[in-house]
Amino acid sequence: MSSSDLLLDMNQKALNLLQEDADKIEKLIEVQMENLTTRQCPLYEEVLDTQMYGLSREIDFAIRAGLISEIPGKQILSKLERNLAQLYEALNNKK
Repeated sequence: MSSSDLLLDMNQKALNLLQEDADKIEKLIEVQMENLTTRQCPLYEEVLDTQMYGLSREIDFAIRAGLISEIPGKQILSKLERNLAQLYEALNNKK
């Protein structure tokens, strides 16, 4: 396996792992959207915020280590941030 093939393989593995983590957060957001009544539980918001922070650090590390380029990493975060904003908007409208 050439070094460029190895780099592409590592890039794809890193993106797959980051996407798996993003999918877990997406699932948390979906569950919360289905159950908008849990707004009174700040723990759920804290879990989401902590998960988002952790993923952002993972992505930052992968970018700095050269495992992925900045654009796909930022796209993963951006999508989740939009979904999280929709969740918080829906929760605020429910009040």
